[in-house]
This record gives sequence, C-alpha cells and structure tokens, in this order.
Amino acid sequence: MRIVTSGIGLRAGHVLQLMCDIMPEAKVVGYYDPQPTHLDMIGTDTPRYETIQEMLTDTSPDLFFVGSPNEFHLEQIKLGLEAGVRIFAEKPVVVSMEESFALAKLLAQYGSDRVMVGLVLRYSQHMVDLRHALSQGVLGPITSLEANEHIAPYHGAFFMRDWRRMAHHSGGFMLEKCCHDLDLYNMVTASRPSRVASFGARRSFIPQHASMNNAETEIFHRKKSVWNSVDDPFHSDGDIIDCQTALLEFESGASMTFHTNLNVPDEHRRFCVMGAHGMAEGDFVRGYLKVTRRDGTVFADHDYTKGDLAKAGHHYGADHLMVTDIVRFLRQETDHLPVGVVDALEAGIGALALDQARNSGQVVDLTDIWSRFDQYRLRG
Repeated sequence: MRIVTSGIGLRAGHVLQLMCDIMPEAKVVGYYDPQPTHLDMIGTDTPRYETIQEMLTDTSPDLFFVGSPNEFHLEQIKLGLEAGVRIFAEKPVVVSMEESFALAKLLAQYGSDRVMVGLVLRYSQHMVDLRHALSQGVLGPITSLEANEHIAPYHGAFFMRDWRRMAHHSGGFMLEKCCHDLDLYNMVTASRPSRVASFGARRSFIPQHASMNNAETEIFHRKKSVWNSVDDPFHSDGDIIDCQTALLEFESGASMTFHTNLNVPDEHRRFCVMGAHGMAEGDFVRGYLKVTRRDGTVFADHDYTKGDLAKAGHHYGADHLMVTDIVRFLRQETDHLPVGVVDALEAGIGALALDQARNSGQVVDLTDIWSRFDQYRLRG
C-alpha cells in the first residue's frame, strides 16, 4: 500500500502513523508540503515533491492523503481524481457553497466511492452503540435534539492564533470544527437541514479579556501553530467567531438546537436525542451514552471511561476505530464505511448555511440548495 500526502501537520502525521501501525504493508512514499511541521511522524527520509502532479506521477500511489489546510482541498482532490487515485480527505472537504457544488460535479464524473473522509466521530463507539439503538427502533421517530461542542480555552486560543482563524482559509469555525457534529445529527435524523437560523459573535477572545498572568498566557499557547499563525489570540486579525447558537429544522420534521463556545474551562460535547418512544443522551468528553425507553427502562448504559478505548485517546478513541475500519476497507475485507464524502458535503452545506443565517440575520431555507445539489445524483 503506497501512500502519499499533501500536508504533513500534526493531524495528518497522527492518522498516517496509525495507518502504518495497523497496516504494516503500508508505506508513505512521498509528500508535498512547502512547510512540513511533523515530518518525523512519517519518516524524515520520505521523498519531498515540489508539486502534487509530480508526486502522483512519480510514485503511482494507492492512496492520496489530503491533509492540507482546507482552502486547498478542492484543487488537490481534483488532482487525485484526475490521476485515478483513491483519496482520503480530512474534513471539511471544501470551504464554500460554490466549492461544494464544484466537488459534487467532480464526484458525479469520477464516482463518490473514490473519496474517503475524516469525519471521525461517525466511527466512535458512542455512535456505533447509538446506531444499534436506532436500528432496534428503541427511540422511534426522532422528534427533537439538543447538542453542543464546547472546547477549552487552550484550544479556542489555538483557533484564534492558527490559520483557521481566517474564514477564507478554514470556511469558518462552524464548518471547520462542528461539521463532525452536524454530520452526526444528519445521520440520527436520516435527513438534512431544511431551514436554519443562527446567532453568534466574538465575545471572549477580544482585547478587554486578554490574559493578565503567566499561567493563563501559558494556557493560551499550549497548542502550537506554525503555518500562517499569530502570537496573540486576543488581538489577532481573525474573523471567525468564538460562540454560536443554532436552530435547525430537518427534512424529517425533527428540530435541533446546537451551541458551540471556544472558551469553556470544563469542556464537554454533549447530545440528547429525543424520539417518540425513547431518548438517548451522551457526552463524548465525559464518556457515556444512556438510552432510555419511554416507560423508564434502560436499553443501554455505556461507560467509555474505562478499558482500552479510553486509553486510545484522540477523539475519544475514535481515531483508532476509524483507521481500523479504513484499513479493512482498503484490504477489501468490508465494502462499507459508516460515512462518506457525500455525507461530508451535506454536513458542510448545513454549516455554511448556518453562517449565512448568522450573517444575514434571516432564517435560511435550504430547499433550492438541496435541489441544486441533488441534480448531481450522488445518492443512489
């Protein structure tokens, strides 16, 4: 299994390391990155290429890992598709509505099965167990949901210092960080957002709340950034926001509230799914999932804070589960993955619509957007 990568930052290095550990026959045979930061994770002797075209032609890889900053994904995925290579792209796959349609057109031409995506939370044990409960009809039709993603100050400060602070690089915070979550609730409702509204601003990482002591300064610089970074998260030129509340109505009729905040000292990533026959409540950070029938009996009560999964780290153990599944897929031991590039595009469109609603102060109806998207017939 010959692998090449565009981008060798911390995320790409971690996933590629896992892949080579789980799949001994895999080898990274080339990389493209004008400013590699974690080359040691794939081997400092890995050949470096000046262009992606040269790398793909010279190495004839089996897998092209797209781990570059988000704004470069579309161009690089296109090069991989044109070269006939199977692709793994980190999320989000594109950064705008127009890029979403451009990639949809490419997938209609080359096939959506050619691109795998890093929406890692679909692989988590939380979602494996929740999908089981859904398949057993324990919750019945989904009626409403509430969910959040709240990250700690060190992580929020990273976003305000890193290249992700600029929406033209990242697509915005809702897309960059929360597309995982939006994808999950598309899965849970088996539908897509039909109408959305959103409110938010930058309220924590502003000059008047700048750190006043060395301990806080250390926290705000704990997570390192290299490419296109700045030093001060409170006086940065970033245009992303640090808190957002969203309302979504799904095609199924279910509705959801979603809240994200980048400055939460005791972070959590919680969800509560209510159905006509029961409910499921869980938290990725606190490590549990409880599924309860409407008569009060408990269908499942999982504690993920113990055992090998808890020790695996990185996305609550889901990174290891994701790479294991992808290796099985590449070895043709399974013909199915729990998430695909079309799911990623649909989650991304939902995130972009939420920012459109926030910026306009209007409810955004996605009917015309989905009508245009569905013209590419990416779902059978």
